[in-house]
Amino acid sequence: MRPLTDDEIRASLVNGSVDEVETLSLPIDYMLIEWDHIDFLGWRDPKAPRRGYIVVEQDGEPVGVVLRASESSMSHQRPAYCNLCHTLQPADQVSMFTARRSGEAGERGDSVGTYICADLSCTENVRLGAPLTPHEVVPAGHPEARISGLVERTNGFIGRVLG
Repeated sequence: MRPLTDDEIRASLVNGSVDEVETLSLPIDYMLIEWDHIDFLGWRDPKAPRRGYIVVEQDGEPVGVVLRASESSMSHQRPAYCNLCHTLQPADQVSMFTARRSGEAGERGDSVGTYICADLSCTENVRLGAPLTPHEVVPAGHPEARISGLVERTNGFIGRVLG
């Protein structure tokens, strides 16, 4: 992914309200991101804890979505599966995120949702060599296949938001 400016990130959000776009907080480590090693920019907003963002690069241009995390969390005792990075981990580390669809569909209140790593760290998880905790399971396959799968599934989700 190529480095993005604050203005590019804000302009990329296809389903954000004017208020959401104006008030979003960039990740704390934004200036330290190793852009060559991420497949998408994903972060939770520290000022709006239930809000998150994913920005991908499609045809050389950034396309982003505003996400909302479910208020409830699942039990730590049960495993859960992230639908983007295909990582199995404790359920309290996976959240249901919804995204208002863009355009007229979003104005009518239509949304799409999926289970995603609660901290939106999927781009790091597909590169793991070993589980970080006893309950995590690293997805099978070569890292290149896990990375390309993540990119495909993330773009698919963004496509559902775009309609």
